[in-house]
Amino acid sequence: MLKERRRSRGVPVGGLVIGDGHPVSLQSMTTTPTHRVAETLAQIEGLVAEGVEIIRVAVPDEEAVRALRAIKERVKIPLVADIHFSHTLALKALEAGVDKLRINPGNIGGREKFAKIVTRAGEGGVALRIGVNAGSLSRGALKKWGGPTPEAMVEEALDYLQVPERAGFSRVVVSLKAADAATTIRAYQLFAEKSDYPLHIGITEAGTPFKGAIKSAVGLGYLLLEGLGDTIRVSLSGDPREEVRAAKEILQAAGVRQFGPEIISCPTCGRCGIDLLALVGEVEERLKGLKEPVKVAVMGCSVNGPGEARQADFGIAGGKGAGIIFKKGRVVRKVPEKELVQTLIQVMRETKMRWDGPCE
Repeated sequence: MLKERRRSRGVPVGGLVIGDGHPVSLQSMTTTPTHRVAETLAQIEGLVAEGVEIIRVAVPDEEAVRALRAIKERVKIPLVADIHFSHTLALKALEAGVDKLRINPGNIGGREKFAKIVTRAGEGGVALRIGVNAGSLSRGALKKWGGPTPEAMVEEALDYLQVPERAGFSRVVVSLKAADAATTIRAYQLFAEKSDYPLHIGITEAGTPFKGAIKSAVGLGYLLLEGLGDTIRVSLSGDPREEVRAAKEILQAAGVRQFGPEIISCPTCGRCGIDLLALVGEVEERLKGLKEPVKVAVMGCSVNGPGEARQADFGIAGGKGAGIIFKKGRVVRKVPEKELVQTLIQVMRETKMRWDGPCE
């Protein structure tokens, strides 16, 4: 059951707000060398088309930081600079006009340098994400807690937060990521009990698209159902567009956000009398332009088909070489198998829904 969302403070980042009841925002990170501006912008454009709402770029050197201004001028969504090991690069990224910095205070060069970043971010109205990862905890925390435990992660995050709090700086988002779901979940739970900073949730180094998406769905889905999470990134090895697709599916499955139609289909068995896989694929393709959060059932036989189709907003319940079209629990037509998808689309087109482009 979806619990009431945790109350968190709001942090403005560019044109949106993280936390304070605002929709859980979708993030991803480019994989192109940031200094290759044209390539990076092309990848960002593809991610925006998939629905990303915040984009992060790696800034490992001077060449990358010099590219930030040109990227910022062309990108309409909030731009985040990912900085490690160099507070100088962080300061230069702020000068370039980024909307947010992602830093791990533990590797930025000490509290004094971290404080300089906080001061400069405060002057520019830029947000910070304090990212604590299980794989980069301080030696002191590891020794005290006997390893990269959730308790060690939370203690380190709270310790880092003292620097911006003493400076009166509150535009802070916190993440506490591990490579396994259980550690990540517990870390966020513990932190949420102690603080109201908005949470960036993710499983770090989750893995390849298939396994990583499953691991992320387990961990992030659990957190979302617990009411935790204000912005989300699914970290996958590969095309970052897969991260956005996976994040949208996780948010939709948890009932947190809707991004368009939800297609319900049976796994098929020996009772199936129609080519269900082809039907589902065609329905999914034809509904890409639909922006309404409707449920569409595509079922292959008479066992669960009619019941599932009736519970959906629209549906196909297949028979032997034919099928029935449902709308809001009511049978509207019975047609041959080859006409099922087209008839479904026609029935849906008759309602007043937002379509972005043709689905014929």
